[in-house]
Parts: sequence; C-alpha cells; structure tokens
Amino acid sequence: MVGVLEGFTIIAVVVGVGYLVARLDILPPNSGLALNKFAFFVALPPLMFVTMAHADLRVIFSARLPIAVLSFSVVALLYALIARFLLKKSAGRVTVGAASSGYINANNMGLPVATYIVGDAAQVAPILLFQLLIAAPIVLTILDTVSTGRRPSLTTVMSQPVKNPLIIGSALGLLVNVAGFTPPDIVLEPLRILGGAGVPLILAAFGMSLRGSRLLDTPGQKLETVLAASFKNVLMPLLAYLLAQFVFGLDAQEVFATTVLAALPSAQNMYNFAVRYNVAVGLSRDIVLLSTIGAVPVILVVSLLLA
Repeated sequence: MVGVLEGFTIIAVVVGVGYLVARLDILPPNSGLALNKFAFFVALPPLMFVTMAHADLRVIFSARLPIAVLSFSVVALLYALIARFLLKKSAGRVTVGAASSGYINANNMGLPVATYIVGDAAQVAPILLFQLLIAAPIVLTILDTVSTGRRPSLTTVMSQPVKNPLIIGSALGLLVNVAGFTPPDIVLEPLRILGGAGVPLILAAFGMSLRGSRLLDTPGQKLETVLAASFKNVLMPLLAYLLAQFVFGLDAQEVFATTVLAALPSAQNMYNFAVRYNVAVGLSRDIVLLSTIGAVPVILVVSLLLA
C-alpha cells in the first residue's frame, strides 16, 4: 500500500510544481511545449536506453509480454470501435483516446509500484518493451499521418521506428542487453543524467498545461474521457487478470503483478505524443488526469484481493 501512495504522491508533487510555475508566470508562455519537446527528443531516449539495457531478459520475454500485447489490443480496439462508429469522432481523437485507454504509465508510476508493491522493478520491463517497440510506432505513425494529411505508405510505416528517438533509445538498449555488453561509465553516466530529467520534465509540463483548465470541462469531450479512463482503470486490469489466471496459468504472485501493473493510469507519454503532433491535446490531458485519480482506489482494491 505504501508503494501505491508513494508513487502517486511523487507524481502529484511534480505536477503541482509545474502548475505553480505556470500559475506564477515564472516561465514565458508556451514553455510547456518546449519542455515536452526537450523531453521527447533529448531526455527520454537515454532513459529508455538505460532502462532496457539493464532489464532482466527472462522477465521481458516471459508470458507477461503476450498478456501486455493482448490486453492493450483488446482495450484499444474496443474503444476505437465505440468512438469511431457510435460517437462519430475523428481519426486523430480516436487514436489518442484508444491509445490512452491502454497505454500504461510504466515509467514514473510503473517503476515505483513494481518496486514497492510487486517487489521487483523488472516486472514492468515487458510492458515497456511492447509499448515502445510495438505500440508506440503504430500510434505515432497514425498521428503523423493525421497531422500531416499524408496517406500512410509501407515506407512511412517501416521508417517510423528509425525516426522516433524513444524507439531508437529502447531498441539500442535492448540490443546492448541481448549482446551482454556493458557500456563504460563515461557513456552511461551522461545518459543517466539526461534520462533522469525525462520524467520530471513531462510531469512538470503536464502540470503547466492544467493552468486555466478544469477536468471534464471541455464541451463534447466528457464521454470520451470517462470511457477511456474507465477502460484503463477497470477493463484493462480485468482482462490482464483473466489472461494471467486462466489462459497462461501464471502463479499467484505473477497474476498479482500482472493485474496491478495493468491497473496503472494512462501514461503521460500519450500527452507528450498528442502535444508533439497537436492532436487531441485536451482529451489526452483529461484522460491521463482522470485515470490517475481513478487508479489509486483500483490498485488498492487489487492489492487487497490478490497480494
């Protein structure tokens, strides 16, 4: 329980600092956008490299990987069908909402929760691998297509991973890990320093974006937000539990770890992606905030039932 509260408190404090920065006009207007770009292109790639380079390969390539793939895919597809055909939303909004309903906050929430509740930080590695090497390229390709108006081609899809700094950093880290190579400290230390700035920058920029906005206050957006947050907070951990327990037959500890990590809120990375391509930014912000609030009681209940 302490890990849950500690993880959420850390996030709340940093987001609150960002909000105060904007509220007090400490930085020039649109500084939040600049922080997001710095995090996306400079800070997060080293963080992903270091994380994947030191992850336990036995955990990464365990049954937890297909569970992450299946639970994300089912939740995102179901949301996309509802948003597109029942709510009649645009492709960009559908993409942001669908991805936000399944894209887990595996870094700044997943790591402390995995450490203090599950007891092993490496348990979040399969989620990171899937999201960064499979889910992110698909989401970013769609957002790039929507924002530029270009038709997606095979070349565009295949080149997306090599154009995205987060994916490049993750792939290189995994390659180093598989090869059994340990980079010297003169290489790792600058990467650790830059990577250490990634999560705080995203959280601070997210807090800055909250100035002048109220949760569920955007006209025509409430249903999308509640639907995506409900899918993230309730449907995804339920799916993960069913898959872990009845399909893959994992032991009790692994079932608990799978379920509690699936209950994590939507990732701030989705807000970062939305800002990067200027697509449904307000929707992404509201889903992240609402799912973060809702994740606290859900994870507490999961911990009481399965721990």
